[in-house]
Amino acid sequence: MRLAASLYAEKLHETGQRFDRILCSSFVDVAAFRGLAPLWVRQVPLLTYFHENQFAYPVQSEDERDFHFALTNMTTAIASDRLAFNSAYNLSTLLDGMVKILKHSHDMKLDDPVGQISAKSRVIPPGIDFSAIDTVKEPERIKKPVILWNHRWEHDKKPEIFFEAILKLYEEGLDFNIVVLGESFRKYPAIFDKAKESLSSRIDHFGFAKSRRDYAHWLKYSDIVVSTAGHEFFGISIIEAVRARCRPLLPNSLSYPELFPKEFLYDEKDFVQRLKKEIIRNKRLAQDKAESLTKPFSWATLAPAYVSWIGS
Repeated sequence: MRLAASLYAEKLHETGQRFDRILCSSFVDVAAFRGLAPLWVRQVPLLTYFHENQFAYPVQSEDERDFHFALTNMTTAIASDRLAFNSAYNLSTLLDGMVKILKHSHDMKLDDPVGQISAKSRVIPPGIDFSAIDTVKEPERIKKPVILWNHRWEHDKKPEIFFEAILKLYEEGLDFNIVVLGESFRKYPAIFDKAKESLSSRIDHFGFAKSRRDYAHWLKYSDIVVSTAGHEFFGISIIEAVRARCRPLLPNSLSYPELFPKEFLYDEKDFVQRLKKEIIRNKRLAQDKAESLTKPFSWATLAPAYVSWIGS
């Protein structure tokens, strides 16, 4: 976010190429980019897609938040001609964050930046390619339910809540297996190592999938997909699992109420009991239900919205 604007402006000066549209992600400081780039850049439509925003981006402690990045998001939105957000939750948290931070500016008042940004924004989910999931062979099923975790191994996904619930139900004698997917980094929450050791007899897979098809295989192998995230701007991994017929169990907050009906949402205080009920029920989604829930997020469905946004 600090250097992308300078880098891309420099490249345009070097190549001398011109384009009739510029599409940026929210990692680009658009105001700086338009100031540094060749003059023609200010004369063509520039569109920014927000897949996240730094007002609501997760930090382990609020004291760690760098509001320079948040203000860069704000000036990027102001300097762009058109904006799209992957969820209404993403858009609303950006606007709410702007209202809060601008209250601290007592000597400089902007002329309704929230209204300006709202007027040129729309929500377009990221289109998902379901071909690997749709074409991978249905694996042989086991009789007991398989619970899936397929998220980044980071603190904002609140893995402690998930694994502590799993360990509690395991100790109660419920019969289930687990599949743990997702990208891990050099440092990750210690609960993963604890769970791998404590639940070793119940683990069918634990770690990053070696290929897209391998990932799709484990989605189709599973029955229940769970999120305990404390932060989610959209939720591609959940939608992919639902496409594979996993029954979702999701927080009744963040972006999830936009994506799925209330029957799949839980309040945090009820999580353990809701998970227990899903394990006892042990029922995957019907194929037509899985397709109807995920079709709105496929590229085939969303392509016209992108054509309209970019081409208008």
